Amino acid sequence: MTYGETIILEDTQIELSEFSATSREWHAIIHTTGTRKPFAHQVSDLRHGLSGLLSLLPSTAVAMFARCHVSDAANQSAVLRQGLLELLDCPLSIIQQPPLDGSKAALWIYFVDQGSARTLHDGTYAVEHGSYTHLWHTDTGQANGDPYMQTRTAMENYVRVLEDNGCSLADNCLRTWLFVHDIDNNYPGVVRARNDVFGQYGLTNDTHFIASTGINGSVGRQGVLLSMDTYAVRGLADGQVRYLFAASHMNRTSDYGVSFERGTAIEYGDRVHALISGTASIDNRGQIVYPGDIRKQTGRMWENISALLDEAGMDIDADTASMNVYLRDTADYATVRKLFDERFPNRPKNILLAPVCRPGWLIEMECMAVKDHRSGFPVF
Repeated sequence: MTYGETIILEDTQIELSEFSATSREWHAIIHTTGTRKPFAHQVSDLRHGLSGLLSLLPSTAVAMFARCHVSDAANQSAVLRQGLLELLDCPLSIIQQPPLDGSKAALWIYFVDQGSARTLHDGTYAVEHGSYTHLWHTDTGQANGDPYMQTRTAMENYVRVLEDNGCSLADNCLRTWLFVHDIDNNYPGVVRARNDVFGQYGLTNDTHFIASTGINGSVGRQGVLLSMDTYAVRGLADGQVRYLFAASHMNRTSDYGVSFERGTAIEYGDRVHALISGTASIDNRGQIVYPGDIRKQTGRMWENISALLDEAGMDIDADTASMNVYLRDTADYATVRKLFDERFPNRPKNILLAPVCRPGWLIEMECMAVKDHRSGFPVF
């Protein structure tokens, strides 16, 4: 069971979930509520909310990862970094995916208790926690080449980062986020590049892929068509990672020419983590379910994610720790907000403007879930 609460601090709202076993972890999203304020004032509010959140957590809490979703990355990134990095131990990923609550920025942070963190020479952020080293990496992209070349370059660079840290793409990378500028036009090149790189390094339909979200997003730099966030863990044993399929609800992604896993479960000695890829209203033939109906697409999306989590022995309502929700149409926000508030009160959630990889999908959701679990593997 993951416990959630909502904390109001002046012009910020903090959605916080906590899980406790042999050690604790926290997932938080900080929203600004003074949506008519200038951006610099909203950054001050975010900073105040972050400071307040840190005061509520134990001094031993370590930030594992932080991403700020913004409305205008080109004009806002420098101000955000100046305003927030003094309080953050970890690097800050900044992605243009406007929050649909009317604010200019929302901050998502993941904390663990009693980790040891450092930034490596290649920019990778490494958190040592128990027997494991968690490696977070952000590639803000290159302005050279078409979508295929930019994606291939980013992924091959990441392979080298992993190798420099005693890891491999197949054995250690657990999660990727591919942010594609103008996804309706640029996604095919991204897909081809990922397929080619995965095939080169032994990730196939007969082995496994990696949990992923491929979604519209931008770092706000001219010419950059692809940026990427990644998460890997060093110290995992054979059999510790399982892939989730929900074959009764969804087909393999390779059936329609893409290469990612629907979800990944990682068993630790005291808990299980589930990393659920961006999931939409799809059936087991790869077809869009309920075209044009945002309510029904939301319901089918939840059903698909529930089926994935069920394979990991988890429950979408009890165990979801944080979620990002992506919409194509701003006019659907009020409907979706109401649905999520009713089902997931107090759970950290971002509802963002970010078209999905197929125009017919009106909504997509990704999430991380955590549940108490005992196994023979080292604890988290």
